Amino acid sequence: MRSRNPVFSRRGFSRDNGYAGFNAAPQAGGPAVGVQGNPYAQPAGNPYAQNPYAQQDLQHGAPPQAPATTGRMTMDDVVLRTASTLGTLVVFAALAWALLPVDDAHIGRSYAIGIGAALIGMVLAFVQSFKRKASPALILSYAAFEGVFLGVVSSVVDNRIASGAAMQAVIGTMSVFVAVLIAYKAGWIRVNRRFYGFVMAASLGFVLLMMVNMLFAVFGGGDGLGFRSGGLGVVFGVIGVLLGACFLALDFKQVEDGIAYGAPKEEAWLAAFGLTLTLVWIYMEFLRIVAILNSND
Repeated sequence: MRSRNPVFSRRGFSRDNGYAGFNAAPQAGGPAVGVQGNPYAQPAGNPYAQNPYAQQDLQHGAPPQAPATTGRMTMDDVVLRTASTLGTLVVFAALAWALLPVDDAHIGRSYAIGIGAALIGMVLAFVQSFKRKASPALILSYAAFEGVFLGVVSSVVDNRIASGAAMQAVIGTMSVFVAVLIAYKAGWIRVNRRFYGFVMAASLGFVLLMMVNMLFAVFGGGDGLGFRSGGLGVVFGVIGVLLGACFLALDFKQVEDGIAYGAPKEEAWLAAFGLTLTLVWIYMEFLRIVAILNSND
């Protein structure tokens, strides 16, 4: 099973990484979930072949648990790296909010800096997404530049469109995160092939519609096809939030499986990166919804 986050399709979370895979039927004698090339389905290449606990898991058809060594990713690693990445983003967002004013005399310069930071962050995200190994420096740099962009955009919306919009978007984002986490852990959300296929199809259609809307806006002026303004904009904003929630469920599944199959410890940075991308997506959708609702008052 793959997340929509490109970082989760790289080494450590993909089906050809030598650690874990989630897309093919299990082989005889292998774990309940496995793929061709999965070291747990091929004892000769199993890095935990000498681990009696992993062998016991395999014999009972359960996904092997990562051994108690510092070389394997744990939930604590994921939480710590995610906190570091999100913390960097929040700090730079706060600095941008405080140091880049958005009054009439300075909004042009501040917005230009914000857009420039967004472009740099996008480049860094693409570079990290296509690297085979996690680079903490790249991930934290992405968080810093993305934080500057979010700080400027949030300040513009909060100060010029809807007072308190940024806090509402933060509360909304965290509420979705907690709700999806609870639903996932309780088993109310079943992340399987059908769920994955639905989310991929829905997200592809969503992105294509937004691209068409943007092209009409650029070449035709105004709000394009109106997908990002008015009542229709609110509807598409809600759809964007729901898609973000689905992406979170896929991300949780990837993290859980990565830990169960013993992904290397450095892959915790990729998990943090992917979760940060999804949370930024959800935050921006909430901020857009609040801005649209208040601009129509």
